[in-house]
Amino acid sequence: MESASELVYVVDDDRRVREALSALLRANGREVHAFDSGRGFLDAPRQNVVACLILDLRMPGMNGLEVQKLVSRDSQIPVIFITGRGDVPSTVLAMKGGAVDFLTKPLDEDALMRAVDAALARAHVLRKEAEDTAALQALYRSLTPREQELLPLLASGLLNKQAAAVLGITEYTVQVHRGHIMRKMQADSFATLVRQASKLQLETSSTTTLDA
Repeated sequence: MESASELVYVVDDDRRVREALSALLRANGREVHAFDSGRGFLDAPRQNVVACLILDLRMPGMNGLEVQKLVSRDSQIPVIFITGRGDVPSTVLAMKGGAVDFLTKPLDEDALMRAVDAALARAHVLRKEAEDTAALQALYRSLTPREQELLPLLASGLLNKQAAAVLGITEYTVQVHRGHIMRKMQADSFATLVRQASKLQLETSSTTTLDA
């Protein structure tokens, strides 16, 4: 699989700052899309690429923190905040919202490029995690309703006959379903299946422990 292309979004209402940042990023081999407002960025079609966002904290209309909150609802784009002056409360809110860095103008070019590199590296990790989760959920959806009911029971540690008692089926039927689950989930071991169930955050409908 080819690695996803990368893109840096720049959102700042100051034209000079936008142009300077865009020129610096392009000089360092980065593709850039710049916007003069948070609303302009949010309304623009989002490309299916690995991306990060350099976001001005203080802008007329929608400020950076509001943009960050809206972006986080439907995407996982790492954010680097820039601001004309230090603001401890805003810094705290930005970091709690998942910001990668918080830089003060005038920007140090080396510090900015390090922050961009870190943000894009994080974006690659987030994208891979999202792809893995989507693939795992697709495998889970391939299970029958009964198999979906049985999986969390087995993953919680119940023996086959205990799970059979919970579901009111025979131990042999559980064994058959268990084999189907392992195959459909592409699990090479039961330990792998347990980890998959954990990632899917499956909960058992019964925590009753039966006598062996």
